[in-house]
Amino acid sequence: MQSKADTELVRRQNRGLVLGALRRAGPLARVELGRETGLSPATISAITGDLLAEHILVTADIDERAERPLGRGRPRVALTLNDEAAYVLGVKISLHSVTLLLSDYSGHLRDSRHYAIATMGTESRHFVPRLIDCIRGYLADRDIPPSRVSEISIAIPGTTDETTGTLLWSPTVDVDVGPIPGPVTEALGIRASMTNDVNMMAQALHSRDPIRFGGTFATIFIAYGVGMGLYINGRLFTGAYGSGAEFGHANHMPGGALCRCGRRGCVEAYVADYAIYRAVENLAPDVSPTDIDPDAETMHRLEERARAGEDRVRMAYHQAGLALGYGLSRLIALLNPQRVAFTGRGVAAFDLMEAGFRAGLDEGLVGELARMTEIEVFSAEDDLVDVGILAGAMQRLDREVFASSDHDPVVLPKPVAPVREPADLKV
Repeated sequence: MQSKADTELVRRQNRGLVLGALRRAGPLARVELGRETGLSPATISAITGDLLAEHILVTADIDERAERPLGRGRPRVALTLNDEAAYVLGVKISLHSVTLLLSDYSGHLRDSRHYAIATMGTESRHFVPRLIDCIRGYLADRDIPPSRVSEISIAIPGTTDETTGTLLWSPTVDVDVGPIPGPVTEALGIRASMTNDVNMMAQALHSRDPIRFGGTFATIFIAYGVGMGLYINGRLFTGAYGSGAEFGHANHMPGGALCRCGRRGCVEAYVADYAIYRAVENLAPDVSPTDIDPDAETMHRLEERARAGEDRVRMAYHQAGLALGYGLSRLIALLNPQRVAFTGRGVAAFDLMEAGFRAGLDEGLVGELARMTEIEVFSAEDDLVDVGILAGAMQRLDREVFASSDHDPVVLPKPVAPVREPADLKV
């Protein structure tokens, strides 16, 4: 019995290696799959034969960059993931808004749609049933049976408890909405999961470039709030209860400015949009962030004033950078990450924060440690949440469903007339 169990485990691991290689670098010929995975030709042949028979893989034209056979003989066949093997539905929750993202098994975005649903106030108690109605209607409009959707992956701002599917705190969603994944799964018959949206940003970077963004690294989001996604030793860190790592609500200054979370002195209370606006307008540090909601245009004007040399505005950004630098120095001292990537709308003003950021980092950390961590700033326009939602779901589908040879059969849809697809988002 133990030998049989060990054999099945090895088979799962090998199938997972093949699927991962094709997702990362496909289409690939069998010989190239062997090089990517380190598996023997016989093992590759047996696994790909099974995956083709199960409709998880299909044959494809070999890319012009791939190796060509020399001389005469049959050309090699390339293999790739079957678009139609499964669908994944991503759900991105924002303030009074939900975006649904439909991806095929190859990771191409097939469709997306926005819905207005109240996430705060008295109407938020209806959030979950309205979300379920939106998903049900969305699939029906596209003639996609729920059985064709393998997972619903939900990303939400704030702190979550993945063990119960509840939201512990969020800047944009009332915790009174109650459990979300459980009711969605029960109503639609589709497995649903929920995690912090910044975790999905880290997942996106890892998916795009697992060499550079592997090992231990952090993604720090700066905008209406401050959040962090963290990988440790190549795995997304979610903590004992799934809430992940907290950065924005780590304390920067005891008894300091009031944060959106209700406590004082958090990093976010000096770095987020509302914090910078509060400092520029010389508002009292105990003015509630819920009463301060600067939009993107307001923040853009503040950035222009700072670059024009207005002292008070420049000082607000300097103080934001200082808080960010001190906070990051603690993270580096604890974990020694290979790199840290900053993203979000707030990075548009990173140049204004940089002097303060470097000062906080230099004062808070041993110089040698600081030099070991590479710091990158990504474009504010790069929507890593969308990519990460779908990439994480696809990896779970590969690892937890199709890596097993006893998964439910893949039922391919009947041929339909082609429809126009939106711009491709490959994950």
